[in-house]
Formats: sequence, structure tokens, C-alpha cells
Amino acid sequence: MKLSKGTITALIIVGIVLMIFLWIKGGYNTMVRLEEQVTTSWSQVENVYQRRADLIPNLVNTVKGYAAHEREALEAVVNARAKATQTTIDPQNLSADQISKFQQAQGGLSQALGRLMVVVERYPDLKANQSFLELQSQLEGTENRITVERQKFNESAKFYNTTIRQFPKNILAGMFGFERKAYFEAQEGAQNAPVVEF
Repeated sequence: MKLSKGTITALIIVGIVLMIFLWIKGGYNTMVRLEEQVTTSWSQVENVYQRRADLIPNLVNTVKGYAAHEREALEAVVNARAKATQTTIDPQNLSADQISKFQQAQGGLSQALGRLMVVVERYPDLKANQSFLELQSQLEGTENRITVERQKFNESAKFYNTTIRQFPKNILAGMFGFERKAYFEAQEGAQNAPVVEF
């Protein structure tokens, strides 16, 4: 059976259209998968920050039992925790400005915790308390997890951003509204070593 020129032309056109459809479908699905990875990574970042926030009331209560007259340091931690837990970001709006606000709130909590740990140094009985030691160990582990999850988030955001900016997927990204995701960045002054004075 011999095919006519019209049938051959129609088959070629259908083949080309099918190839274009499959390319668009594959590119779109890849970008959706990568965007979901960024969202999942962000959720994990929030999860470890929440873990830290959940440890703080126990830490404050333990310290309060030993250092009740250190009210200012305790209140600073409680207030910083409240501010940090109120600052949330919609994963679909991971702009540099939003991440910066989140980072500032979490940084305020880190600073308040640091000041509280300085206060703790004045109380040897507290430093020897098993509950305090366990909480301190959990808090240190959580800080390490925060670093790891932030790094994972940045890696997934980088992979996503690279994909949507590469040709020809950048055309699809523009057509379907895929936008660049922001990264966690070091806060101002982080490159300078802290000054320790005795």
C-alpha cells in the first residue's frame, strides 16, 4: 500500500506536533517537580526553625528556676520567639525580601538566645542541671539542622533557578509563569569575626 503525498505530509505534521507537545509537557513537568522540591525544602527549613521555637519555652522555664532575677534576658527570648513564630512566608512567594524578613526575625531570636547563654554562665548550678544540659544539647543539634536545611533549600532553589533560566526552558518558564526563587544569604556583618573581650 502506497501512501499519498497528502497522507505523508499529514503524518509528518502530526509527528512534529506530537514531538513539540511531548517536549513542552516534559519541560513543564520538570519545572513543576523542581518548584515542588523548593517548596518542600522551604517547609523543612520552617520545620527546624519551629523545632527550635518549641524548645525555647522549656529552656526559659529551666533558666527561670535558677535565674529568676534575670528577667530582662528571659523576656527578650520570649519576645524574640513570639516575633519569629509570627513571621511566616507563603512558599509560593519566596522573594528575597520575604526571606530577608524571615531571616531577621530568626536572627533576633538567635541573638536573644546568645544573650541568655551568657547569663547562664553566671549560674554554675544551672549549667550542671541535667534538664538544662539536655535542652542545650537539643538546641545545638537544632541549630546544626537549621544550617543543613538552609543549605538544602539553597541547593534546590539553585537547581530550579538554573533550569528555568536555561534555553529553551526559559521560554516555557516565561509562558507558564515560573519565576526565580530567592536564596538564604548571609546577614550583613556575618563575614566579620565577633569581638570577644574578657
